[in-house]
Amino acid sequence: MALPQGPLEHRYQGEHPVRTLAYLFRDDRWRLLVSVLAFIVKHSPVWLLPLVTANIIDIVVEQRPISELGANTVMLLVVLMLNYPTHLLYVRCMHGSVRRVGTALRSALCRRMQELSIGYHARVSASALQTKVIRDVENIEVSAQQSADTGLAAVITLVGGLAVIAVRVPAALPAFVLVVPAASLLVRRLRGRLRRHNEQFRRQVEQLSTRVGEMTTLIPVTRAHGLERTALGRVDGSLRQVLTAGIRLDLLNGHFGALAWILLNAIGIGFLAGAALISYYAWLPISPGDVVMLSTFFTTLTGSMTMLMGLTPIISKGLESVRSAGEVLQAPDLEVNAGKAEVRSVQGRIDFESVTFRYDGDGAAAVSDFSLSVPPGETVALVGASGAGKSTILNLLIGFIRPVSGRILLDGVDMATLDLRSYRRFLSVVPQESVLFEGSIRENVGYGMGDIDNQAVRDALRDANALEFVDRLPNGLDTVVGERGARLSGGQRQRIAIARALIRDPRILVLDEATSALDTRSEALVQEAMDRLMHGRTVFVVAHRLSTVRGADRIVVLDQGRISEIGSHAELVERGGAYARLQSTQMT
Repeated sequence: MALPQGPLEHRYQGEHPVRTLAYLFRDDRWRLLVSVLAFIVKHSPVWLLPLVTANIIDIVVEQRPISELGANTVMLLVVLMLNYPTHLLYVRCMHGSVRRVGTALRSALCRRMQELSIGYHARVSASALQTKVIRDVENIEVSAQQSADTGLAAVITLVGGLAVIAVRVPAALPAFVLVVPAASLLVRRLRGRLRRHNEQFRRQVEQLSTRVGEMTTLIPVTRAHGLERTALGRVDGSLRQVLTAGIRLDLLNGHFGALAWILLNAIGIGFLAGAALISYYAWLPISPGDVVMLSTFFTTLTGSMTMLMGLTPIISKGLESVRSAGEVLQAPDLEVNAGKAEVRSVQGRIDFESVTFRYDGDGAAAVSDFSLSVPPGETVALVGASGAGKSTILNLLIGFIRPVSGRILLDGVDMATLDLRSYRRFLSVVPQESVLFEGSIRENVGYGMGDIDNQAVRDALRDANALEFVDRLPNGLDTVVGERGARLSGGQRQRIAIARALIRDPRILVLDEATSALDTRSEALVQEAMDRLMHGRTVFVVAHRLSTVRGADRIVVLDQGRISEIGSHAELVERGGAYARLQSTQMT
């Protein structure tokens, strides 16, 4: 099924969530109309049954022709038989529309997350975004389905029941209009008293969950210090609190539930007795069948009114989830590529011209007046203390962030005028922690490249010093690496990442602390693979360990976002400046 293109992506601007939902369902409005009509037919027995029951009682009491009994029975059976096809039609149209909207909304959220800047993703946790895509959309789907199922049932029952009363016993209509809402409100208020207690119990269960989570996390510490009794005592205390609160809540539920049931049925008995007296003394033209019908309708309509009142928290939860999804859909921090020039080839020349960047509009600059020209094929290392601006410069180079002043040129063209997605096809990044997905080694190496033949994958793995361990794995290239590469060691993951970069044959390469988390042997293998990867390419290297940048053509020493000194390893050591001091510190 083709998904709608971009619902809400350029529409949602903080408008009321009800309008947003209406916009989401706009393409399914005819299906929704059909579903409502189908629901009216399928739900008609609920308000027709009391009427038919009244007719049958009157036929028996008044000794009317038996053919009328047959006609009423056949009519009710026909309506009951129609429930099956109309129910399926309703589910197909209504629930299908809700599912389509949920799928389209998830797709829009995922597309929007791909368009949002890396700065946005640095501010908003991945788990929060995942919750919006999974749980918030699920809340919207559940809220829409429950509101439709329960709301339509309640409304159609109320409208149908009141219409029958208005036609059959019009004199009783004012009593229903007054008594049914009042009875529903009383029952609702009684049940509402329980909400606070249920909320308190939920918080205690959540506190217990937190305590159990703490216990499982601390098991190594607990075992190491022989504190098992203490840990169990903390959890047992929470368990006793939950037990006491649960029993108290059950008693309250029983208390208020019984009161609500007694109240509702007492009013119903009063209504039945009143209708019977009116019929008995002929104060109004009400037949025995009408008495039963009015009594049944009172219970049915009161229940429908109560259901409508009970929809409020369900609807509120769904609308809040619409607002939550809207926080992503209306986020302005986008990387805009539309209408910009596509990059078709890259030589590899990079020029930073007086580039300044700050993460906060009025805060201190992370990079200030940074100017550097890098010809094609040169390797440049960025070194300096934490917070010196190294990662910021890499993010500027990749295009994750844009300068607040100055410009960056790619082969003499301002990158602000380029489609950065096409530029990144000629760029590869090998980070400190390689990110692999739960797939085979072949899929991870050739990620995003379509059909890649086995020989190309093997060549990339060989150049990355990874083929020797891949061939030893049970399934070779088809070995599944696990979530985030959990079944591989750090050095193996890093070599897979290098193979992924090699197979793309990038013109510009970014190495961000690519060996800092590895042991000596793994570092040697990865460094040898990186030397092959760097050959003939423009390379930017960030490393804390200066031993890994000695072979760079130029080393740029940064201090608080500014260039402190530039030169080769030998030149900077001889100069005796900041780089030499860093060198001597690491050697001691």
